[in-house]
Order: sequence, then C-alpha cells, then structure tokens
Amino acid sequence: MAAPIPDADPVTQIVPTSFPPLLQCVRYGPVEPSHENRHDYRDGMTSVVRSIVCREFAPLDRLVLEEKPSPDLFPGCVRIDVTACGVNFVDALFVQGKYQIKPPVPFVPGMEVVGRVCEVAPDVDGVEIGQRVFANVGLGGFSSQAMVAAKRIMVLPDTLTDGQAATFMQSYLTAWFALVERAAVKPGKWLLVLGAGSGVGLAAVDVGRALGLNVIAVASTEEKRRFAAERGAVATIDSTSTADEIKEQAKTLSGGAVDYLYDPVGGDVGETCLRALGDDGQYLVIGFVAGIPKLPANQVLLRNRRITGVDWGGWAGKNPGLNDRMLAEVMALIARGELRPVEPITYPLDRAADALRDLEDRKVAGKIALIP
Repeated sequence: MAAPIPDADPVTQIVPTSFPPLLQCVRYGPVEPSHENRHDYRDGMTSVVRSIVCREFAPLDRLVLEEKPSPDLFPGCVRIDVTACGVNFVDALFVQGKYQIKPPVPFVPGMEVVGRVCEVAPDVDGVEIGQRVFANVGLGGFSSQAMVAAKRIMVLPDTLTDGQAATFMQSYLTAWFALVERAAVKPGKWLLVLGAGSGVGLAAVDVGRALGLNVIAVASTEEKRRFAAERGAVATIDSTSTADEIKEQAKTLSGGAVDYLYDPVGGDVGETCLRALGDDGQYLVIGFVAGIPKLPANQVLLRNRRITGVDWGGWAGKNPGLNDRMLAEVMALIARGELRPVEPITYPLDRAADALRDLEDRKVAGKIALIP
C-alpha cells in the first residue's frame, strides 16, 4: 500500500501539478456555457456516457459507476468514443485524497484516453470522424466518452494498440524527461531502475536501453523481471532481497558502481541504493511508493553525488510547447520500433476500483487499462 504523502510536503508523484484546461473533461458536471456560445451538432442524436465518479475522497470501493446523457459539444472540441483508459498509481491517490493536489468533487479520475473521433465541432479543421486518437485529459478519463479540445489530440500510429497508446504517455514521458532532460545521460553508462516491474519502471528500462545505457532492473517477481529483460535490461535483481543486498548486487553487476539511479520507490531501498552510485553519480527522484527516503547528505558530499528532482507534470504544465516536442520524439521512436510500450492488463470500466487496488498492491506487472 502506498504511503500517504503529507499535504504540506511539496512533492509530486508523476502527475501534472495543475490540470490542463480541456473544458469539461476536467470536471464532472461542469458549469454549462451560455446558449449563445453553446453548439449541439449531433442532429438530434442522444447517447449515454458511463463514467466512474469520485463523489468524495474515500476508500476505492466508494467509487461509483454513473450514467448521464452525453453533453453538447463545445466549440473547438471533438468527442471521442473511448476504447481504452490508462490507469496510473496517482489515480488511486487522487480519489482517496492522499495527493497534495485535491480536485473539486465530484470528478471523474483518469488522464489518458484512446478512442475514435465520433463528433467534430464545425470550427475544427483537420480532424475526421473515425480517426483513432490519443488525448491527455487531465481528469475525466475513466469514461465511455471524452470531450477534448481538438488541439490536444494526437492521431495514433498503427504500431500502437489501443491499450499501449492509453498507457504509455505518463510513464514514457516521465522516463524521457528524467533521463534526457534532467540527467542528460551518456551511452555506455550504468542505470539502476528500482520498481522496474511497474509501468514507470518498465518505461525507464525501455528508454534507458534505447539511449544506450546498461540497465539493471530491480523487481519483485519472476514475471516482472522477465518483462524488464524483454525491454532490454542487461541484468535483474529480486527486490524482495534486503536493501543492502540490492545495493551490493548492483555494484557487482556494474563493475563497482552505477552512474544513475531511477527511483520511483523511495523508502529504505532508495536511501540505501544511493550508496550504489559512484563518483558524480546521479539519483533521479521519481516518486515515493514506499515512503519518502531520508537521503544522507554526507553520502551525497563524499562522492560528489547529485540528487535531481523529476517533476515531469509540473514542467509540462509550464512548458507545453517543449512537452509537445518531447512527446513527438517519443512517438517517433515508438513508430520506428525503437521503444516498445508494454501491452497492458485490462479490466472492464465497472471494475475501476479493483484495477486501482491491484495497482496499489503491486499485483500487476506493467500497466493497466480500463475498457468501457
């Protein structure tokens, strides 16, 4: 179970620190626009939208499945019939009120959706009915339909399945931002990835390999370690070993010390594995599934080690143009087969609470997608 993050602590766990203005995707039951600005282009069609709704910050089993008429389409937007919604660890934090940013309730959780465009506003050009697209909706993804600003959708290559497309962005852009933008990694160096069986961990393994790094993956089960090896890890370590054993194995496998530590886990293992870094080694702070580590400053000083924060979401919110370019780079590598997002395990939409619980309890290797 993830440790709650203190409200006062200014940390992030791989999620935007502000929600993108994607109109009514951001809130469930938004304020209606005026009739002068509202347009309905469905020619009398009616449809029902099924959504997972968080009506209060509470345990996961308090999430409810609700049905409502599909709202009218806003100008500048498209409507998507959702075929897959990505499920992320942070979604569980949001709905339980354990994250330091608390959206107003009620809301529909979920950031990443894939589907077919089923409706286009008349003022939108360049988007066609039936196109298969991806969108980051901020909130509102756990739903059978999504209304999205047309400029925020991306047409998908055939190299990605719906499930892969709905679950790659958060994990892969976090990994790319960490390794390319924050660490400026060099080929041939050694990368130790904690939590390598998770979605964000597997993405780091995949991106690290594509960048020419020697990747050591730490994961808890044989299946998760196999996934990491298939994504290019040159060696794996059983995370059920003690923290000291993990550190020593990493040092041995890398010939003395690793150059980069990618840590979405935290806790004792993160603190201990800091010591696996060599001179000028870089600790990349990704998240704190096992709690916030108490990193000893003397160990940072002694080997000229560096500790680097990785808040992709916050950075993306402040630099949307640069983030779009980064996304295009990652998509190009996926299209060429140089990056290979994992195919997710799928759950039906009405089992969203089970999916979030299994993700929290680390029962899943890789990623999860909901199918409406």
